[in-house]
Amino acid sequence: MEQPAHGGEPAGAAGDAAETLDHPLPEGVRRRVVALVADAFGGLTVAELPAPLRQYARFTASRRAKFAGNAMAAALESDPLFRQRIGERFKQGQPELAGAVETGNPPAAADPVDVAAAAYVLRPPGWIKLVAAAGEEAQRADAERADEAGRRELERLREELAAAQDRSRSETEQLRRDLETARKEAESLQRKLRSAQSDVKRGEAALRKVQGEIEAARAESAAQVSAAESETRRLKARLGEVEAALEASRRTAREGRSVEDMRLRLLLDTVLDAAQGLRRELALPPVSVHPADTVDAVEPGRMSPKDIAARALSETDPALLDQLLALPQAHLVVDGYNVTKTGYPAMPLEKQRLRLLGGLSALAARSGAEVTCVFDGAELAAPVLLAPPRGVRVLFSKPGVTADELIRQLVRAEPPGRPVVVASTDREVADGVAKAGARPVASALLLKRLSRLS
Repeated sequence: MEQPAHGGEPAGAAGDAAETLDHPLPEGVRRRVVALVADAFGGLTVAELPAPLRQYARFTASRRAKFAGNAMAAALESDPLFRQRIGERFKQGQPELAGAVETGNPPAAADPVDVAAAAYVLRPPGWIKLVAAAGEEAQRADAERADEAGRRELERLREELAAAQDRSRSETEQLRRDLETARKEAESLQRKLRSAQSDVKRGEAALRKVQGEIEAARAESAAQVSAAESETRRLKARLGEVEAALEASRRTAREGRSVEDMRLRLLLDTVLDAAQGLRRELALPPVSVHPADTVDAVEPGRMSPKDIAARALSETDPALLDQLLALPQAHLVVDGYNVTKTGYPAMPLEKQRLRLLGGLSALAARSGAEVTCVFDGAELAAPVLLAPPRGVRVLFSKPGVTADELIRQLVRAEPPGRPVVVASTDREVADGVAKAGARPVASALLLKRLSRLS
């Protein structure tokens, strides 16, 4: 590794101290300096690089220029040793340009930006003038390019203006033609309007004529109505005569009724024979159900919920619930949260539901009764993910509908006479379902029955 001269400061540092830029590098010169450093970067070892630049050691030259441009420019300005190493790599790559810049006689044909970038890296005496001259040359080039771009833009605008004028002339001509066509159409419409006005006048005259004919027809109709009324009166008189003749005919018909009876009997026998043939053809089964069988009632020997309620069993005896569920087609409706908050209120709602539904599933399997468990869904923020157990129908009330209302709807939906048992301690629920024909039982009774299944 090269050692700096005079105890740590490389050669040329004194010149740097004497000559410093008092303004930023021109942008073109800065880009060329970054590209020059990025190319020379790859010839240095990691140890020779300043610490901030070592992370870019494995980058390609183009990626170093893109991602480490600012860091390389800062290191080149603040680290004389790094600048000296970059200058040596530049001398090896472009010895002719480097030698000419160091002697202060850059080639006249060389790009001023290249000369300024080399002077900034090598820092020969008078390098600031070379950088300033390159900046001025770049500004002149930018101004010339801007002038050229302005001339091209002006030429383009002139061409667009000429094209717009051409389009305007063609559009004006088209508008003149359209205006002439519209004028001709207006004249044609005026002629048609005058013809239509003449037709209207003729129509009005025809209408007046028709109105006169209508008035005449009305007068004639009035005369015909009067004649019809006279004819009606005559026909009524004639009707009275016909009714008298009809009564005489009936008396005559009664005398010959025996002949008609014989003919009617013959027709009836023919219809009966045809019906029997049709029944054989259709092969209809014999009637096994009669209309009286479709009427819902309590047959002798069958117990209803009221019969069981009259027996000498305590309202808290689980045997009472067993007897109710043993009725044919019994339906048990459970007020879910009323039961769970009576039996185990300290548990979370999810565990309350699971415990109750597990017991109801076992009760349904043992009793064979239909079981429906109703929970209040008004406070739910989202649908409950719950797999109903076997034999138990689980329902949540809709928003705006309480579980009590849903239970009353379920009871009203049942046909009269079916045994329906409602488990709830809510007095309003019990009274409401009792009026609808259901048998209310306390939640504690259901909880006692479920505890025996555990």
